[in-house]
Amino acid sequence: MPFSFGSYRRALTRYDSVPAYALLGIIAGISSGAAVIAFEHGIDQLALLWDVGNRAEDYEGLDTLPRFLLPVLGGLALGAAFTFLRPENREVGIVHVISRLHSSYGMLPWRNAVVQFFAGIVALATGQSGGREGPGVHLGSAINSVIGQRLALPNNSLRILIACGSAGGIAAAFNTPLAGVIFAMEVIIAEYTVVGFMPVMLSAVAASVLSQRFGGGDEIFDMSSAQLTTLWEIPYIALLGFLCGCAAAMLIRVSTISASFGKWPVILRFTLAGLVTGALGVTIPEALGIGYDTLGNVMYGQIALGALLLIAVAKIFATGISVGFGMPVGIIGPTLLIGACIGGFFGQLGNQLYPVVAPDPTLYVTIGMAAAMGAAFGAPLAACLAAIELTQSTSVAMPAMLAIIVANLTNLSVFRQRSAHRSVLGQLRRQLPDDPLNQLLHRTDVNAVIDGSVVVIGEQVKPAVSATLALQVPNWCLVSREGEDLFLVSGHELMGWLEEDPARDSEESSIRSVTESSLRRWTITVVPEQATLRQVLDILKARTVEAVCVYTRGRKGERRLRGIVTRDRIERFTLDHLNN
Repeated sequence: MPFSFGSYRRALTRYDSVPAYALLGIIAGISSGAAVIAFEHGIDQLALLWDVGNRAEDYEGLDTLPRFLLPVLGGLALGAAFTFLRPENREVGIVHVISRLHSSYGMLPWRNAVVQFFAGIVALATGQSGGREGPGVHLGSAINSVIGQRLALPNNSLRILIACGSAGGIAAAFNTPLAGVIFAMEVIIAEYTVVGFMPVMLSAVAASVLSQRFGGGDEIFDMSSAQLTTLWEIPYIALLGFLCGCAAAMLIRVSTISASFGKWPVILRFTLAGLVTGALGVTIPEALGIGYDTLGNVMYGQIALGALLLIAVAKIFATGISVGFGMPVGIIGPTLLIGACIGGFFGQLGNQLYPVVAPDPTLYVTIGMAAAMGAAFGAPLAACLAAIELTQSTSVAMPAMLAIIVANLTNLSVFRQRSAHRSVLGQLRRQLPDDPLNQLLHRTDVNAVIDGSVVVIGEQVKPAVSATLALQVPNWCLVSREGEDLFLVSGHELMGWLEEDPARDSEESSIRSVTESSLRRWTITVVPEQATLRQVLDILKARTVEAVCVYTRGRKGERRLRGIVTRDRIERFTLDHLNN
């Protein structure tokens, strides 16, 4: 059977259409991987203009004055550029993706993605403290959402496209496909379904293959020898988890306090962020940039004990202020570095004071990375898998899980804070309903409940029309005037009213006006055929109507009525599916 794009689009309306979504996942992985590779290449090439090599990481090689001026001037330039942007076009990163996923049904605007791409390159190439994984998630999600919008794919598939783009962005930036999958499901769409996993996994694989082929992603640290030696380490690991939770809580608190100054002019905020980063970079150059070169040095024990805590504290303030002030950077990379520094400090200190407690300091570096990331993002499973994939060591899984749980409990229970992105969304007063009902409404296409038993009639009903309706009474009759939809009436009620018509002397006198009848009129509006049930319910509420008309486009561009959806049909559908 030949391929038809129309049939493929219809297949995507069914959330359990595995082959259709598998193809979508491969396409999404390639596009998101290409976007992240281009983004990383842009950072590297721009940083080379001011002699920052080693993939835009070698800020330690700069003299003191350039280390200070580079982030300051970069912040000033970005602030000046952002001044000319509308406030809605300045939103970037993971918070933007999650917010649009719920508020705009997965329709990410291309303008914000363009801002993220170029502004993110400038920010990270000028030494602003942040990560490229958050921008990677935004770019991967946005490019796939825009493709889906341009192809008029159903909006429930945009949700999967965003998850695929997020997983592809993480996989391409980190070379961690499995962690990318779990991050997308755990943080972005906050949903676990077997059907949903398949396209997201294919996307992560495709993006990772593309990244490895064209030199994207970061170095994998071979720490396969790191493992738990004795059970006496368990209490020490739990203590490390507590301190990593404290560090993650501090990072979240600094970012939320900084975000409270959001009404300040953007040029002032960005310049202040650059000043703080530059001032810290004068004495602690490791605070500049993403910090993956420093992460490698921590992994291999090449940084002195006292310097580790200084780097962690500097990174917390530089990153928290930059992200809170709205810089177009992420926090995943810095979070890993912060956790690695705390873990490295604990590992070296324990090894020096009591070797039985910490016989292998590198194990604590890995555990610290996972604990800090898990607490900052509220993503324990993704953090554990990221540590395993980055270090190529499965033996870190058990101790890492312990530290991650302790770190999360510390942030949630001791400091009473949510994850970084949910804290910012809460500060912006944006609700993220992620209960089972809303998950079902978001992933279900309007065609699942559409009532196709409907005919369009004029407000003047002639005897010939009455005879035609009597042959097969539809559920609904859409009353229109000169191509304009007026209201709905029940087909059975209409026929009952027509049959009450007394005998007429002529055909002309038998014409009856529906607008003059006492029939119940259902108020209506129109929704696109790509809509989800969540979108339909929101439109019903916002426009205070009782039903929606779903139209499609014919081959010649003409409008064709697909059917009618009422609130009652949606409620029956959700009750049936939630009870099963």
